Amino acid sequence: MRGNDAIHLGLMLLALAAAYLVPFELLLLAYVVLGPAHYFTEISWLHDRSYYLPHRGIAVALAIVAVVAALIDNASWFGFAMWGALIVCAMLAATTSAVESMLLFMAAIALSAIMYSSGSSLAVIGILIPTLVHVSLFTLIFMVLGAYRSGSRVQATLVVVYLAAIATILLLPQTAEIRIASFARVGQDYFGNVGPALGRLFGVPGLVLDTRLTSLLAFVYTYHYLNWFIKADVIRWTEVPKARLAAMAAASAASTALYFYDYAFGFTFLLALSLIHILLEFPLDSLALRQLGAAIQGSARGWHAARTATAAPRARPAPITSVQIALISGFTPRRTSE
Repeated sequence: MRGNDAIHLGLMLLALAAAYLVPFELLLLAYVVLGPAHYFTEISWLHDRSYYLPHRGIAVALAIVAVVAALIDNASWFGFAMWGALIVCAMLAATTSAVESMLLFMAAIALSAIMYSSGSSLAVIGILIPTLVHVSLFTLIFMVLGAYRSGSRVQATLVVVYLAAIATILLLPQTAEIRIASFARVGQDYFGNVGPALGRLFGVPGLVLDTRLTSLLAFVYTYHYLNWFIKADVIRWTEVPKARLAAMAAASAASTALYFYDYAFGFTFLLALSLIHILLEFPLDSLALRQLGAAIQGSARGWHAARTATAAPRARPAPITSVQIALISGFTPRRTSE
């Protein structure tokens, strides 16, 4: 196991242990302290790669949508903004032809009509996309892609451990007590709507932000942030001018300080900053989904081809002629003279 993989595993287990012991405190501290550093550094990294978009001007439009969405009180309109931004980014970054873009757009229109007719589905989408879908599902997709491309068994094991950690949190209830009551109240303000959204999605009425769900959020958020930081040598997000790196560090610290200085304004600012980084990542997320689909399709074809080759009946050998027998035995027949 490489040193980086060992650190990766250690941080994952540390996040799991902390999510069990102090879930409410960990969730808030991860979001307020680690979050801004992740947002600024990833936006910087995406900027150097043109946000995986055909034109950087589109990224400005996405940032404006994110800021406006942070000020929307209507859950359905907020969900529509998140869903629409994701579809547009997928059309721009993950399709390779006008036909693919049109098919994706038609499918999105159909799904949007279904969600609109069901009442609160858009609101559910709006809650889950910037929370569990972003920090957990897309993190898992990038982990799987990394393991597939590298062919590393250790990285594949990390994927299994990540899934096992989530299953452990869900199946083994936590008994952690709230040590700082104000943290629990703030966590309810931030993530209180995740429980009802999951309940509606999976048909579990009365699901709320209890200790179990808080532990899940604390783990996936903390690991999501740590996973970004420990990949510095892989994706090289630190390879920027020192002045920009210092500016990002100062902005991160100021964002955290702003929250503790003025909770109301700090909450709105962090929400807007979080949404900006989420929407700017949508093109990369869409591209990763396409690449994962291609990898699965390629593996399935390879497995089918190998199975077909193994199961195919062997051809019956042609009968050996007398001339071949003579050649094998070393006897060369003489040509009969006319």
